[in-house]
Amino acid sequence: MHQAVLLIGGNLGDREQLIEQAHVLLSTLGQITCQSSLFETQAWGGASEGNFLNQALILHTSLPPLELLEATQEIEHQLGRTREVHWGNRTMDIDIIYVDELVYEDEKLSLPHPRIAERNFVLVPLTEILPDFIHPVLQLSHRTLLQRSGDNNKVKRYPTERS
Repeated sequence: MHQAVLLIGGNLGDREQLIEQAHVLLSTLGQITCQSSLFETQAWGGASEGNFLNQALILHTSLPPLELLEATQEIEHQLGRTREVHWGNRTMDIDIIYVDELVYEDEKLSLPHPRIAERNFVLVPLTEILPDFIHPVLQLSHRTLLQRSGDNNKVKRYPTERS
């Protein structure tokens, strides 16, 4: 079994409902063993409009990384994701942040995700669920990466009926 750390979210449609649907579909790939709070964040990268709703998950799965990537991209497609503009608006984005402590790179997938340390919308939920996890390349904890982050985008806990 692999421990995959995912970041899911989007800025189009019923964001909460889409995250719930993503949970259901991701559960077919393995067992979700931990999830962060929902966080509302400003768009990052300049090509999208409207705030995103994001959440970090830990998924235990037997799928190897490239099969997991294919499966998560299929889930994005099922939830209405289109890939027209890089960093554009989307109903659902599922980023694979880590698989175990694997360091891997090819044209389809980079592990760990290459921009973790630059993005508070990733670091805040990761710090909530895995504050002391050591990034296998940077050799720093999520807590330390967040403290050192130069990202000024606001990330706030999203009020839900479940919280």
